Amino acid sequence: MDKIVECVPNISEGRNTKVINLITNEINKINEVNLLHIDSNKDANRTVITFAGEPKSVYNAAYNLVKKAIELIDMQKHYGVHPRIGAVDVCPFVPVKGIQMEETVEIARKFGKQIANDFNIHVYFYEFAAKLPYRIKLENCRYGEYENLENKLNIPDWKPDYGPLKFNPKTGATAVAARKFLIAYNINLKTKSVEIAKTIAGEIRESGSKFKNPGLLKHVKAIGWYLKEYDMVQVSTNITNPDKISIYKVFNTVKKMAIKYNTTVIGSEIIGLIPLKYIIPPGKSDKNTLQKINQSVKILNLNHLNKFIPEKKVLELVLEKKFNKNIF
Repeated sequence: MDKIVECVPNISEGRNTKVINLITNEINKINEVNLLHIDSNKDANRTVITFAGEPKSVYNAAYNLVKKAIELIDMQKHYGVHPRIGAVDVCPFVPVKGIQMEETVEIARKFGKQIANDFNIHVYFYEFAAKLPYRIKLENCRYGEYENLENKLNIPDWKPDYGPLKFNPKTGATAVAARKFLIAYNINLKTKSVEIAKTIAGEIRESGSKFKNPGLLKHVKAIGWYLKEYDMVQVSTNITNPDKISIYKVFNTVKKMAIKYNTTVIGSEIIGLIPLKYIIPPGKSDKNTLQKINQSVKILNLNHLNKFIPEKKVLELVLEKKFNKNIF
C-alpha cells in the first residue's frame, strides 16, 4: 500500500454498545480499510474511532460512518462531560505514509462539502483544512457547544464553511480537519474535587485561564472533569504537537501541580492510538522496543483504569497486525 491515511472520527455516543457497533460496522464494509481501535467513554458519552487505509477507501468508510451516525444519534437527547457540537463531533484525516498534508487537506475539504450537501450537516474546517485563520483551533469552532450552535449560526463570522444556515437540531455540526498526529492523554488524580482538576487544567494548557495567561505548556489543551464511572477526576489533555512536547512533560507537570493542590497523580490513560516514537521514554536504552513501551507503561501508570496492550494501542504495531505486513 503506497499511501495510508488515518481517520479518527469522534461520535457523540459512548453508552449504547449496539449503536456504536452499528456505526463502526460501516467501516468494515469497505475494502482497503482497517478498523484499528474503538475507545468509548460513558461519562463523556463519546467514542473515538480510529481506522486507516488507502485514501479513497478511508474517505468512503468515513462517509458511511457519518451516514449511519446521524441516523442513529439524536443530539437533542445527548449529554456528557466532553465538549461537542454534533452527532459526529469531529472527523480529522491524518497523513500516515506516502501522502502529504496538502493532499490530505483536499480530502478533508471534499469530504466536508459532501457530507454537508448530502446530510444537511453544518460543517466547519479546522487545523490545516481551515479556510479562515480563526477557525484553525478546534476549540474556537466548538465554542458554545451544541447548546449554543443555533445562535452561533446567526453570527456572520460563524457561518458554516458548508451546510445549512438553519439549525439542524438532530445532527448538529461536524468539525472536519486535516491534521498531524494528536495524542489524547488523560491524567488521573487522587481526589474527587473537579475544581482541582479544572484549576490544574487551566494552569497547564497553552491558552491558560482567566487567572493565568498563557499557561505553562505550549501545544497542550486541557480541561478537568469528574468521571462517575470511576468516581474520580481527570485532567484531560490533547497534545496537539507531540514533536514539540512529550507526554512525559505533561505527566510530570501535572504531577507537580497536583502536589501544589494537596493531591497526587495515580495514573494516566491514552485515548485511541499513539505512534511508537511518542511513547518511547526519552534517553538512550539497550532495551528492545516492547521493553521500552512497557517501561513507559510503568512510568505513566497506563494500566490504572484499563490494561494498556501495546499491540492494540501503538499505531505501528496495530497497523502491521491489521494489514499483515511490514508497513514502515
